Amino acid sequence: MIRYLKGTVVQKGEGGFLLLVGGVGFWVQAPETFLHTLREGQEVAVHTHLQTREEGLFLYGFPDEESLLLFELLLSVSGVGPKVALSLLSALTPRLLAQALAQGDLRLLTAASGVGKRLAERIALELKGKVPPQLQTGEKVESQRAEEAILALTALGFKEGQARSVVLDLLAQRPQAQAQELIKEALKRLR
Repeated sequence: MIRYLKGTVVQKGEGGFLLLVGGVGFWVQAPETFLHTLREGQEVAVHTHLQTREEGLFLYGFPDEESLLLFELLLSVSGVGPKVALSLLSALTPRLLAQALAQGDLRLLTAASGVGKRLAERIALELKGKVPPQLQTGEKVESQRAEEAILALTALGFKEGQARSVVLDLLAQRPQAQAQELIKEALKRLR
């Protein structure tokens, strides 16, 4: 199984990128958040998951081992395929996703495209107690300041899930930040 690749990004496309490794090109599907950080010509190291299906071989890539572990954990849930798992990893940072899974936070889980309430409930139920301790943060980081910042960002046209993910990540890094500061920093990340 292919678990790790290091090479040059040759081309970016919808949902993935072409990675040139030793003269061989691999099409690697990845979360949108990871794709946005890549530039053509950039050398990159990718933690990968290879899936074999009737239609062929599919390679999924992640910037860190935590994202890969969460992807594989999500695939263990019945009804969750690579598309939904990538959607969750695109909508939430690995830390927030692990926290949402550990706490059964349906609000965060349904922030991802393609994840409705029923699927979020199934994911939360099947993964209860299965999130590795090293991925869990243990504390809930939502606050009134976070809600204000999220509302402001959605009013500006950003998707709620995307806004929530960025704001909660910022708040975890800077717990004393005010709503105005969160909005300002979130706008820098979202653009």
